[in-house]
Amino acid sequence: MDFLTLFLLYLCFLVSVVALLCVCSGRSGIYQRSSQVLSFVIPTQLQSVTHQALHRLFHTRSSLFVVLHILLEAAVYGEYTWEVFVYCWELQFHLLLLLLPYLLLAGNVGCFLLCSRADPGIITKSNHASVVKVYAYDGVLFQKGILCPTCNMEKPARSKHCSFCGVCVQRVDHHCVWLNNCIGARNARYFLLYLCTLTAMAAAITTISAALLRHLVLLSGMMHGTYLDEQGHEQPVEIFFLVQHLFLTFPRIVFMLGFVILLTLVLGAYFCFHLYLALTNQTSNEWCKSRRYRWSHQQTLQPHDRQVAYKNIYSRGVWMNLKEIFKPPTLLERKKKT
Repeated sequence: MDFLTLFLLYLCFLVSVVALLCVCSGRSGIYQRSSQVLSFVIPTQLQSVTHQALHRLFHTRSSLFVVLHILLEAAVYGEYTWEVFVYCWELQFHLLLLLLPYLLLAGNVGCFLLCSRADPGIITKSNHASVVKVYAYDGVLFQKGILCPTCNMEKPARSKHCSFCGVCVQRVDHHCVWLNNCIGARNARYFLLYLCTLTAMAAAITTISAALLRHLVLLSGMMHGTYLDEQGHEQPVEIFFLVQHLFLTFPRIVFMLGFVILLTLVLGAYFCFHLYLALTNQTSNEWCKSRRYRWSHQQTLQPHDRQVAYKNIYSRGVWMNLKEIFKPPTLLERKKKT
């Protein structure tokens, strides 16, 4: 198998894995889209079995993605420890720099456990009366008097019923399949820290691995060398030849580096999005609903009358919004403020 074919297979694998990381967020829309696509390629006799499998995967709590999450981290850290750390140690990289990914891993594991085990803010019969008074209804995204047909309770403002967990959750953001838990009022702070440490882990391993490969290239003097092409002509070393050499000489390191680079970009964008939501006191659920509301509202207006139809009444400034994430408000606190 030539280098170009091998490299294309490598890119296809990377894109597939990153696509899986992006779309497997537990949204119910994934289930419908997956069912529609698979209905065209799967025989009719197997469609009912596939439908049940997809329903169980995307509409019930499962540890499958938690296991996949752990396996991916184990694979990355296994390669980092087995090769990158050893080579860097021999090349006398600073020890604290080499240990940084492990320190971030320890923090990430702590945030993972807190986020996955914490109560996200489940609304029950006993706490419903107090939860419903924490946030006011804005009359746009959240209307007073709407009942949850499953829980048979009035939906408090900023709450939503989770089809995975079968409960209503206070200030719900989304259900994260990678944590096998809802992200709500009580664990949003852990989720933000989890995303921060996860992004930092990927960025740290990316930086150290790239620095290692650069150091090896400089030590070899390859950039000033030449090679013989297929016609036997001497050619100066170029980027494509350099990438091919590194890929064939250090395949596992380059493979891991490509994966963590893409992961850093994806996680970094996702973390920035959630940081923006925290600073503006929104949730993913509210952000999506407000965009849909603005779009539908603008379709009914004349061009000269079109204005922003929705205003977030829950935002109270950057500092107070962040404080609300890390110290969720209670009914008692709300009464003091009013």
